[in-house]
Amino acid sequence: MPSTYTFVLVHGAWHGAWCWRRVISILRSAGHTVFAPTLTGFGERVHLIRPDLTIEDFATDIVNVITAEELNDIILVGHSFGGNPISVVADRAPERLKQLVYIDTVLLQNGESAFSRLDPSIVAQRIELAEKSSGGLTIPPPSPEAFGVTDAADAEWLRRQLTPLPLNCYRAPIHLKHPLGNGVNKTYIACTNPVYHPAVPTHEWVKMQTDWHYVEISTGHDAMVTSPEGLSETLIRCA
Repeated sequence: MPSTYTFVLVHGAWHGAWCWRRVISILRSAGHTVFAPTLTGFGERVHLIRPDLTIEDFATDIVNVITAEELNDIILVGHSFGGNPISVVADRAPERLKQLVYIDTVLLQNGESAFSRLDPSIVAQRIELAEKSSGGLTIPPPSPEAFGVTDAADAEWLRRQLTPLPLNCYRAPIHLKHPLGNGVNKTYIACTNPVYHPAVPTHEWVKMQTDWHYVEISTGHDAMVTSPEGLSETLIRCA
């Protein structure tokens, strides 16, 4: 009998649990248990947005789901910016986790922020957009093409669903008391067609690490939208 796993899927910036819809369907059809929390201030929880949200708050969202659902032996998956809250979850509760899977994440080490890892021109542009659109509270979503989504129907889906990103969660640094991953097995899935340029330095860094499993998937940054079957198969193989 094939093995079944417990997956917790964490979305990235501007997204929500909705982006995992296709992957959830595929994994559940294969007999796996799947949860996909929406982080505070995103998706259907956009009404809870506030100016002081941090990566630590998002980690608390995830830990609360794990605790309430009494989950163990978890494959904890973080897409893009959502990879950094899963690092904090591992820092707090490694005993609950079987595997960490990062999908095209710009990985942050202790004390780093998203803005500290991005090109200064991109940082300035995003701060300016936040000031113009919301008085500095949120960064409006980029176009679907920025995530490698070019199919017309999928692009329209993203335009309907993407919500503004709380600016502070890009400014505030991550806080880790232990080495990244805290002893939990780590896999990195790089999306390479088209490549998401902000993640390229992380791709190169992970390739040089001896304690990471590095995998490439030929699809765009929003792999759960552009290649749900391929991503689901990769997640199962990495479990």
